Amino acid sequence: MLGSARFNPDLINFDQLCKSYRGRSVLHDISFAVPAGTITGFLGPNGAGKSTALRILIGLADPDSGHATIAGRRLRQLPNPGRIVGSMLDADSFHVSRSGRESLRLSCLTMGLPTARVDEVLELVGLTTREGRQRVAGYSLGMRQRLGLAHALLGDPAVLVLDEPANGLDPQGQRWLAELLRGRAERGCAVLLSSHQLAEVERLADRLVIIAGGEIVADASPAQLQSAEGSITDYYFQITGGNDRAA
Repeated sequence: MLGSARFNPDLINFDQLCKSYRGRSVLHDISFAVPAGTITGFLGPNGAGKSTALRILIGLADPDSGHATIAGRRLRQLPNPGRIVGSMLDADSFHVSRSGRESLRLSCLTMGLPTARVDEVLELVGLTTREGRQRVAGYSLGMRQRLGLAHALLGDPAVLVLDEPANGLDPQGQRWLAELLRGRAERGCAVLLSSHQLAEVERLADRLVIIAGGEIVADASPAQLQSAEGSITDYYFQITGGNDRAA
């Protein structure tokens, strides 16, 4: 059963979000929502503001103005937030001297989950028993990505917030990930997916939100964008200037 945030149809909501660093505007008036049962692709070049928006959403940064809420509340106001929102912003966030199982077990204890959930999510993301017992220091990038996804899924959350989850995955792994995320959405989960893999996101997402220079420059379904602009990839490079900036 998904986490208890399903009472709000728009599980993720950005409302006129603004953020500046050292006098430079990083986000300006960002507003969009992610309804339950949908996947939203959050696209933009490096430095566009995607990571800042996601960090504000999961409580790692504060906005200058506006709000980013999950199920109508800021993440810090949610009771046991790990049971409602699962996030993966950095696959290197695990302690390298611990095994994958140990990392997940500690999170289970923090969230009040039965430790049997560890084996369930390891199997779900395709990490074997032997791999789960290995220290994270010995993991490949793809294995760390799978461990990060396992951690995000521990609480069977109603919301998933993922930044570049396909990094390090081979084509078979990318296909598996797409099937996993679509399955979660079909169960009522709201998925916010930030990625540079335009073609994959175009095929998977119900909606695309494109950001450039800290502002939303497109917000529509893939079908709507393709109908209006032809090639979504060409349109993306046109409206973002075609160049990534250093974050």
